[in-house]
Amino acid sequence: MHLDLWWRGVLIGLTIAIPVGPIALMTIQRTLNHGRTIGLATGLGAATADLVYGAIAAFGLTLISSFLIDHKVWFSVVGGLFLCYLGVRTLLTPPATQAATVRQNNVFSAYTSAFFLTLTNPPTILFFMAIFAGLGMANAGLTVGAAMSMVIGVFSGSAAWWLTLSSGVGLFRTRFNPTALGWANKIAGVTICIFGIVILGSLWR
Repeated sequence: MHLDLWWRGVLIGLTIAIPVGPIALMTIQRTLNHGRTIGLATGLGAATADLVYGAIAAFGLTLISSFLIDHKVWFSVVGGLFLCYLGVRTLLTPPATQAATVRQNNVFSAYTSAFFLTLTNPPTILFFMAIFAGLGMANAGLTVGAAMSMVIGVFSGSAAWWLTLSSGVGLFRTRFNPTALGWANKIAGVTICIFGIVILGSLWR
């Protein structure tokens, strides 16, 4: 394990995960309605997608990265429509009136939906490549072990943020009554829809 590269990966993972976006809103909304386990599963889905893109950049898989970038319009269309779907679904979700029972299929659904949504944003790989270039590793010829250390660091940093977010929101969950939860669903749903509309609108322009 190359600890110096692992730490760099952690910082990269945090940098990608912390900005507030649709995944953060989904994590907060799901944590409030279904508990920390579902919220964390949502975040880990996004962290896994970050790991995939980080691996593509770190291992220099130019064929895959070129395919993703060349077809980013279609990925963006799918991602934008999926965001709109999730937004409407969140908007119409009634507030939870009691603690939800965590079932395996709920956890899997939360994980896969966040993974899919994050993976439909191919420009993320450009972010990784830009950071690697900035760190002087674009043409450094990383060994397999070094690249793995950095990729694991990216996942660790991203996952750490989602654990922190879901745990923090979970602490305040009991303070939300059904009315407050209903408003949280509406605000999150509308905002997620706006993210989807903005993505689709940018393609139209």
